[in-house]
Amino acid sequence: MPAGRISVRVNDTRLRRLESEAASRGTTPSEVLRLALDEFFTAHSARPNCYDLARKAGLIGAVEDAPADLSSSRRHFKGFGES
Repeated sequence: MPAGRISVRVNDTRLRRLESEAASRGTTPSEVLRLALDEFFTAHSARPNCYDLARKAGLIGAVEDAPADLSSSRRHFKGFGES
């Protein structure tokens, strides 16, 4: 698949740092930017966990008049899972 091309304007300080980083790695400024984009997308693509999804769906605290210790007290588990 053909690669897309973008243009980014940076100030002189950033340009010098980018070129210096590329030279120290023995690669091109474009490759340094590609790696930086990959790191950014990896860091910012965290998926929500089950608790976050349940809270967003309104399932957390949805049961009314339940004991406060329903999920932690063994006395509520008596007979659970038995046929």
